Amino acid sequence: MAKPSLQSLLILLSLFSTLAPVEPSSMAKNSQKRAFIEASCKTTRYPDLCLRCLAKFANTNYTIETPQQLAHVALSVSLSRSLYTRAYLLKVAKEFKAVKNGIEYQIIQDCLRQINDSVDQLGLSIKELRRLNRNSNVDDVLWHISNVETWVSTALTDASTCVGSFPGHRMSKTKAAIKVKALNVAQVTSNALALFHKYATRYRAAARAARKP
Repeated sequence: MAKPSLQSLLILLSLFSTLAPVEPSSMAKNSQKRAFIEASCKTTRYPDLCLRCLAKFANTNYTIETPQQLAHVALSVSLSRSLYTRAYLLKVAKEFKAVKNGIEYQIIQDCLRQINDSVDQLGLSIKELRRLNRNSNVDDVLWHISNVETWVSTALTDASTCVGSFPGHRMSKTKAAIKVKALNVAQVTSNALALFHKYATRYRAAARAARKP
């Protein structure tokens, strides 16, 4: 397994640092966080994967009590998987270029472009989600929500397009590994989008209720 680069680690550390740290949680508090994560994951398309990715955060010193906070963690996990997959694709592309395998190299390059765009879109989404904490104006928050939904949806489409570049089951070990990694990115991104939709739906409903005379 390729080791994440220092730059990737710094990016992820900076993203997770946006979640408000709290004092070491008691077992009861950790249990409450896990219960919240489990209940939320049941609403996603891949609940088992969602729980595997997010349950470990129940034992951290970060606050995960609201749909917005959980969506933030889920998007950070999705970005982490995208960064890892991009690093793997860069390595494989370099190897295929060295042996002058033109057709395979082009397929991998196309997939790399898609995953690279996923990384960009998810990075934008996380930054936009952070801005939601600083805005009290309803219209501004709704605008930020729309941006996040658009960018995460685009990241999901990109990852799914990469998966579609490797149809069928009879393929080389390298192609199969790429497909598995890209599929994982697509699935965790789908889950992150579902968790963000849960937050966005509640906020939109509250905004509509607040605007009623």
